[in-house]
Amino acid sequence: MQINAYLNFNGTCEEAFRFYEKLLGGKIESVSKFGDSPAAETHPAMRDKVVHARLEIDGQVIMGSDAPEGHYAKPQGNYLSINVDKPAEARRIFDALAEKGDVHMPFAKTFWAAGGFGMVADRFGTPWMVNCEKGD
Repeated sequence: MQINAYLNFNGTCEEAFRFYEKLLGGKIESVSKFGDSPAAETHPAMRDKVVHARLEIDGQVIMGSDAPEGHYAKPQGNYLSINVDKPAEARRIFDALAEKGDVHMPFAKTFWAAGGFGMVADRFGTPWMVNCEKGD
């Protein structure tokens, strides 16, 4: 069994997935548009938006789509948690996610994360926790 995160976006799914692909060293396996699916008839204004995307990162999968108009809700009560082995890599990822985002907790060493921990909602609204248990 595998549990995967499925993210909804307010029209920025493809841009977000391209950003995550580059930042996290993943590979986008598929991007399907509303216009190429049966949903094209029920959502004609969404023709160029993403009905389903799949991003593989180090054997793990994140999926997502653009929410139809009136159906997008800002994420609340959950985070994508990323655990990194090297403090410099954790800091690089956190800083990139924080650019034009909203820092909920600055990246800093904690009693459980000698390499640092921080919480941020990126510029696409996706909430992240970046954790590095190992120090320098």
